Amino acid sequence: MLHLDLLKSSIASLSHYLEKMKPSQTKLTLSIIAIVLCVFTFIGFLYIEDAGYLNLWARSCSKQEKGSERVEQNVSSSVKEDLLKDVDGDNKEEFDPNTCSVFKGKWVFNSSVEPLYSDTTCPYLDRQFSCTNNGRPDSDYRYWEWKPDDCILPRFDPVATLEKLRGKRLMFVGDSLQRSQWQSLVCMVEYRIPPDQKSMQRGPSLSVFKAKEYNASIEFYWSPFLVESNSDLPIKSDPNDRIIRVDSVFKHAKYWVGVDIFVFNTYVWWMSGLKIKSLWGSFANGEEGFEELDAPIAYRIALKTWANWVDSTIDPNKTRVFFTTMSPTHMRSSDWNNKKGIRCYNETQPVTEKSHWGTGSDQQIMDVVTSVVGRMKVPVSFINITQMSEYRKDGHTSVYTEYQGKILTDEQKADPVHYADCIHWCLPGVPDTWNKLLYAYL
Repeated sequence: MLHLDLLKSSIASLSHYLEKMKPSQTKLTLSIIAIVLCVFTFIGFLYIEDAGYLNLWARSCSKQEKGSERVEQNVSSSVKEDLLKDVDGDNKEEFDPNTCSVFKGKWVFNSSVEPLYSDTTCPYLDRQFSCTNNGRPDSDYRYWEWKPDDCILPRFDPVATLEKLRGKRLMFVGDSLQRSQWQSLVCMVEYRIPPDQKSMQRGPSLSVFKAKEYNASIEFYWSPFLVESNSDLPIKSDPNDRIIRVDSVFKHAKYWVGVDIFVFNTYVWWMSGLKIKSLWGSFANGEEGFEELDAPIAYRIALKTWANWVDSTIDPNKTRVFFTTMSPTHMRSSDWNNKKGIRCYNETQPVTEKSHWGTGSDQQIMDVVTSVVGRMKVPVSFINITQMSEYRKDGHTSVYTEYQGKILTDEQKADPVHYADCIHWCLPGVPDTWNKLLYAYL
C-alpha cells in the first residue's frame, strides 16, 4: 500500500518536527499539518482505483481539522501515535457479520464518549447492577470501547434501533445475565422516547418494555436453564436442590409465541457443580427418578431439547434467533497473575494479555453450543461475547451490589472473599457492548 507507507512516513517526520517546537507554536502548526496530511492522503488515492480510499481521505481530513482545534499542549509524543491509529482504523473494513471476527480485538479507553444512560437517568435499572448508586468510587469501567481487529463496529444508534424494532417483539430469554443485557438495551433506547409513549410491566417470569410510538416491545423471560426445572420460580438458592427436566421446554415456550427476534442464553446456572440432577418426564409425581449427569452431558441434552423446539416451531423467514455465548466469571485473581488479589475486587483495568482465557469460561460448554447449533435447521446467529468479556475483570458488580435483595452493608463490603460478585456486570458497562454487537447484526 504505497500511499499508506508515504502517509505514515510523513507523520513520523512531522512528529519529529513537533518535538522541537515551543508549546505556543503547536496549535498553528497542527492546522498546517492537517492540510498537509490531507494532501498526502489524496495523492495516495491517485495511485489506486478503490473508491473506498476517497472516504479515507475525507475522514482523515475531518479528524485532523477537529484535532488541531483541540490539542494545544503535550502533543510531541502523542501525535504520531494518534494519527497512525486513525489511519489504521479507517483502513479497516466496515462491519460484515459474515466476515468480521468480533471476538478478536482489544478494549480501548475513550473518556470522550459518555454512556447513553447512567444509574440515575434510567428508571428501569435494577439496584443489583447500579454500581455507582451502590457506592463504587471509580468510573473508568464505563469508558472502554471494544475495537475488533479487522472491522469497524457501527456506533449504536437508539433511534435506528427502535426503527428496526418497529412493529416487532424482541425477547431476551435466559438468566440474570440475560436480564442485565435486556435492561441495558432498554436503557440505551428509552431516553429517546417521550414519557407518554413508553411503559414497563415487570412480572416474575415475563417483563415487557413497550415503545408505543413504534409498536415495539423489548421483553425479558426468566428461564435460567432454557428447559424446565424445579428452580425456575421460586428459585432454590441451594444448587444441590435443583433438578432440571432436560427433555421439556414447553412450560416456557408458550410465552415465546409471536416473538420476532429472540436472544437466548444459558450458562452460569449449569456451572454450580460437576454433576447436574437431571429428570425425564413430569415433576407431577414428585422429584424422584432423577439421575446425576456430568454437567456438559446434561447441558447437551437440554440444549438439544431447546434446538428441537426452535427447529420445529420457528419460521426463519419471519423470526430471527440469536444466542449469546457464555459470560465469563472472574473468581480467581491468579488467572490474570494478581496473586494478592481477591477475585475481581478492586480491579479497575481490563486484562491486556492477548487471547486471555481464565477458569471462568468452560471450553466444553462452548463446544457443546457450537456442536448443537451447527446441526440446527433454523439459522442461529451467535452474539460472541465470551472472549471480549474475558478481558473485563474490572467490569463486575463486585461488592457494589445486592445480597439476598439488600444492598451490601459496609461490613459485607469489607469482606470481598465472601461477598464480591464476579459474575454479574455493572450497568452502564460491558453488557452495553453486547447490545452494540446485537445492533450491528440487526
